[in-house]
Amino acid sequence: AMPQHIHDWVSDELGSPVVEAYDQVGGMSPGCATRVVCEDGSRAFVKAVGSELNPKTPELFRREVTALTLIGAHELWADLRSSYDDGDWVAILLEDVEGTHPDLDDDATMDTLLRETDRLGHVLAERVPDPPAPDPDNGGLADLRDGFHLWADAVARAGEIPPELLPDWVRHDPATWEPLVRTLADHEVRLVHWDVRNDNLLERPTGELVFLDWGAASVGPTWVDPLLARLERVEQPWFDDALATSPALVAAGDLAVDAWLVGFATFLAWRAHTVVDVNLPTLNDFRISESRRMLVGAERRLGIV
Repeated sequence: AMPQHIHDWVSDELGSPVVEAYDQVGGMSPGCATRVVCEDGSRAFVKAVGSELNPKTPELFRREVTALTLIGAHELWADLRSSYDDGDWVAILLEDVEGTHPDLDDDATMDTLLRETDRLGHVLAERVPDPPAPDPDNGGLADLRDGFHLWADAVARAGEIPPELLPDWVRHDPATWEPLVRTLADHEVRLVHWDVRNDNLLERPTGELVFLDWGAASVGPTWVDPLLARLERVEQPWFDDALATSPALVAAGDLAVDAWLVGFATFLAWRAHTVVDVNLPTLNDFRISESRRMLVGAERRLGIV
């Protein structure tokens, strides 16, 4: 279904015609996400989207190219092979990683994720010790400090969010939570992935994990990727115990974690209440479910019945 010029670009870049294509289903972005096999037996992974499908997604693809260009090649992520951008359509050609999404209900696999997320942070700090200035509107990195202020703005207006999307203990107490969420922007920042979750991970047949989809790459606090890696189990007491295994999260402190959970959950609820999405049919359900999961975790941690 991709335009012919995207087909031609892929074949030209790979140096051999594509003879097999396997669409990968999942995630939320429109466009293609396809494993391809060429006539000469070589393989690659292709992502492509045009502004006609969604006006924002091409910017995410441009940001992914920026991030992968900054960090170079490594076994922790799929290497960038080439990219295409005509101002409308953006396409990315990546290393095809053999593997499947990991089972994060498995304790051993989760332990691997926590360990590899810490490793990812060290590698990113070594590769990009001084990230370039954020430029999210032009394909550059995003800035989580701006995002945290947007979260705080949503908390300040929490009373406008319907109670079916946000509990009264948040809706009726913006004075407590708004300044706490806003102070998240004061933490020191570096390059972070900012989208660590199951459908952005592949587990190789040999057990190693690979971090995919760098379209959210940002400058942000050192502890956000370790926190996201633990978010799969935020409803469980395991989450609280697991915070202690991350030096970055221990340094951030429990108050920052609680403010993060409340702020992000409220922002997602606000977006679910106000935003109309284009060609993203699964996104709003994702916002609602993730907001509820984080609030369950926050309520347990805060002793709210």
